[in-house]
Amino acid sequence: MAKRRKLKVEELNRIDIDEFKKAKKIGLTVVLDNIRSLNNIGSVFRTCDAFRVDEILLCGISASPPHIDIHKTALGAEDSVSWRHFDQTMDAINELKQAGYTVYSIEQAENSTSLSDLSLDIYKKYAIVLGHEVHGVQQSVIDASHGCIEIPQYGTKHSLNISVATGIVIWSFYSQLNKEIEQ
Repeated sequence: MAKRRKLKVEELNRIDIDEFKKAKKIGLTVVLDNIRSLNNIGSVFRTCDAFRVDEILLCGISASPPHIDIHKTALGAEDSVSWRHFDQTMDAINELKQAGYTVYSIEQAENSTSLSDLSLDIYKKYAIVLGHEVHGVQQSVIDASHGCIEIPQYGTKHSLNISVATGIVIWSFYSQLNKEIEQ
């Protein structure tokens, strides 16, 4: 069996914050619709950093950096990933649509598309909306979205934690949109 030595942080050759800000992104914006947990928000920042998401739009009651509880899970990603706050999620959605984004709500809804069936165009810009931990994405936001994406689930629970769902969806988008980043 091959020996596997755990790499030290300095061996990972990660880019710094300035390089991250200049680096090619994947054409994805994440919209957080009234997320109440600051730890969930921090986790989303960290995942967005890992997969070079363009921007996070924090909406409604979603807290903004700087905040110690966001930093606990973001571990500095709140400094690398661009973000903006909107008082109303619909203002963010309307701005994205006006800018030519295809907007998907991550929600269990009639006529949703299974994440496993999603096919993306590397020449388009996308936004995904993730909703409140209990109530999900607002119906008005779902109505304004181009569609809904549902993560297939096979257990007894009807939903995933927001930060877990975000990671799964971002990985799926990254897998299809990263063509220029990994070169």
